[in-house]
Amino acid sequence: MTDETGETAGTNETDVTDVTRSVAPGTAAPRRLPVTDVSLVVLIGPSGAGKSSFARKHFLPTQVVSSDFCRGLVADDENDQSASAEAFDLLHYIVGKRLAAGRLTVVDATNVQPEARRRLVRIARDHDVLPIAVVLDVPPGVCAERNRSRPDRDLPAHVVPRQHRELRRSLRGLEREGFRKVHVLRGEAEVEAAEIVPEKRFNDLRHLTGPFDVVGDVHGCRSELESLLTRLGWTLLRDGAGRPVDAVHPEGRTAVFVGDLVDRGPDTPGVLRLVMGMVAAGHAVCVPGNHENKLGRAMDGRKVTVSHGLQESLDQLAGEPEEFRAEVRAFMRGLVSHYLLDGGALVVCHAGLPEKYHGRASGRVRSHALYGDTTGETDEYGLPVRYPWAEEYRGRALVVYGHTPVPSAAFLNNTICLDTGCVFGGSLTALRYPERELVAVEAEREWYAPVRPMRTDAPGAREGRPLDLADVAGRRAVETALAGRVAVREENAAAALEVMSRFAIDPRLLAYLPPTMAPSATSSRPGYLEHPDEAFAAYRADGVERVVCEEKHMGSRAVVLVARDGAALEERFGPAGPGAIWTRTGRAFLGDEALTAAVLERLRAAAERSGLFEELRTGWLLLDAELMPWSLKAVELLRRQYAAVGAAAGAALPEVLAALERAGGRGLDVAGLPGRQRRRAADAQAFTEAYRRYCWPTEGLAGIRLAPFQVLAAEGANLAVRPHDEHLAWTDRLAGADEADHPAAPLLRRTGRLVVDTADEASVAAGVAWWEELTAAGGEGMVVKPLASLVRGRAGEGRPGGLVQPGVKVRGREYLRIVYGPDYTEHLDRLRQRFLGHKRSLALREYALGLEALDRLAGGEPLWRVHEAVFAVLALESEPVDPRL
Repeated sequence: MTDETGETAGTNETDVTDVTRSVAPGTAAPRRLPVTDVSLVVLIGPSGAGKSSFARKHFLPTQVVSSDFCRGLVADDENDQSASAEAFDLLHYIVGKRLAAGRLTVVDATNVQPEARRRLVRIARDHDVLPIAVVLDVPPGVCAERNRSRPDRDLPAHVVPRQHRELRRSLRGLEREGFRKVHVLRGEAEVEAAEIVPEKRFNDLRHLTGPFDVVGDVHGCRSELESLLTRLGWTLLRDGAGRPVDAVHPEGRTAVFVGDLVDRGPDTPGVLRLVMGMVAAGHAVCVPGNHENKLGRAMDGRKVTVSHGLQESLDQLAGEPEEFRAEVRAFMRGLVSHYLLDGGALVVCHAGLPEKYHGRASGRVRSHALYGDTTGETDEYGLPVRYPWAEEYRGRALVVYGHTPVPSAAFLNNTICLDTGCVFGGSLTALRYPERELVAVEAEREWYAPVRPMRTDAPGAREGRPLDLADVAGRRAVETALAGRVAVREENAAAALEVMSRFAIDPRLLAYLPPTMAPSATSSRPGYLEHPDEAFAAYRADGVERVVCEEKHMGSRAVVLVARDGAALEERFGPAGPGAIWTRTGRAFLGDEALTAAVLERLRAAAERSGLFEELRTGWLLLDAELMPWSLKAVELLRRQYAAVGAAAGAALPEVLAALERAGGRGLDVAGLPGRQRRRAADAQAFTEAYRRYCWPTEGLAGIRLAPFQVLAAEGANLAVRPHDEHLAWTDRLAGADEADHPAAPLLRRTGRLVVDTADEASVAAGVAWWEELTAAGGEGMVVKPLASLVRGRAGEGRPGGLVQPGVKVRGREYLRIVYGPDYTEHLDRLRQRFLGHKRSLALREYALGLEALDRLAGGEPLWRVHEAVFAVLALESEPVDPRL
């Protein structure tokens, strides 16, 4: 087994070649046959040896694939030997499907011929599972007698002796054929006494649930490892010579080492002594790196190329006692390529591992876990170019690995590389799991000069990789931390691509799109379609006690990226000038670049004066806001739709009323028509007044108002998950700073708010009264949000990840005339039959995607990764839903 560099990956590791030969002739004592839980068990024996009976006794019916059964499927006769070729094609197909799904599979066939077994071993290898042979060596006479007693079985006399001879010729070569366990049962008594003992795979530690501290490549940096463990809260235990030989954590955490403990650094024996002690005490687990693999082979006296720091380890270990060196050799021989932890939600290996290899055992899996995969190319330093497997990873398990040094650790597609080049003068990094927190200590010095500079070479830190159509085209499933995989239909992706390619701003700047917002449940109160009672009741039912009611500004949703200076923004987003302002669909909000720059400058000055840049330690801010007036963006909508309705009603209804009055004066029976038309005229007037409240003329900055209500992100921080009272305090400071600088014409506007206790009737009544006051004064209404921001409740339909709605809007009675029409109050019974389930589901999915984009942005992931989640929000916006909701 050879890795891509030509170095042997090793053949004595327990998870690859655990070979046991169970041969105990002449005894009927109980025989325990270990069988790995995910493996291919091949029963071998002549016809009549009892293979089918053995399979029925020890395995589930669904686990057994019988050649006789497959022959019956294709020929309606299990004994039709002419159908054997087709039957075995079917058998191999079923076996492959089961192994691909990770199922224990048992093949019930004679399998006495090498070519029959060779095909099965190849299928096992193709699916990276262990092939296990169970041989039923029953005397030919017994087999012949059993066949004669079966009325459906008429075999020529020579068949069983021939099969028995073929079996005997095969016994000594089964291991060489590739079987990793060989169990030979001689005689009827041994077959009857056999007991199948299920055993877990060596890499299966799913029962360990953590919490874990996963440590990146140490490379002999013992002092830095001690510092990192101490910072993580571990207590080091030392021997009589003062050397660390173990470490314990007061909270019962388990350390996990991703390999490459050795080579290059100043104290490989010290690192091994500490890690080996932790593993022996049950305080840690460790997987091998390629450097352990090579050092172990060198210590065993095998021929290796001494390079990449191996000589330093050999020299350092030469000064240790032989007993310690023997312990090191045994430790490295026992290392398993990768581990499944926490129910399979966490996979730890050295060089990364695609999902199809998780929990599998083969030379191919071990080679990938130790060395990764390459493109076949070499870079300018003569080193192999790593294949960016993590860019394509879409697995559910978090894969934590090392191997390829990166300047800083960052999550990418639910993977993270922890090798931050400590031995090269970088840092030693650990991941706290499940917290997903990174902890690092700086290297004390550069211990070993790297062949190439530590640049953004590994997946997760390669900002040079451009945005690509393949990232967003077609049907996709975007992995989110909050809601799992969010599906994007191909037709929705196509619609989003049309918008993005023709109208949106530079996607490198498009770090966030706000989610749609669901309305509160429909009110049953007379005269109302929406009312705060339903919003408070819904959150109370979800266990959310404290909510904040925020004034809903009747403007247009705007996302603002503002920079303290251009250099700070360019470092993260590329050339961006002073920043950008965009709409919910990614379009530039203001067509006038000079006006956009003026708004951004006012916001920048306010952030500077208020100390927000300094407090958040950032050179840029991303904000969620409302930009007013509504007519600033929706002027064409006003002219074509709203103003036209008002003008038509104003022109037609007076004439209708006059005609009805004349008809009544002539004695015609007009019944209630005049009263109805007067109500229609009043409704039309109310409609016109409703939309006019949100429209006023502007000239330059004069008349424009910006109401930020959430600080979404800053350098290295997703702030959107912080409580809403913190956000409102920050935005109040921004508005206060702007008012101080421009008292006569402030640009920034505060957002009114009221905190309500949903379990307190008086507090709820105060919230209702506040909403009534806002709407009576012509306000649009309010948004009710959990004060804590991100809240999980009981999972249910339309509730991905158990998320609680991040906010619901409660719009005022008069404002809803704009949405549903001037006379909507006349049709409330019909309008109450609205269906909110799809809208609510859409809001939660878009919310999860938005936070995923911010997490990726804060984590320093490449912008194409951020854009993937943002684009999915835009795609979901094209899902059909009632636009009035």
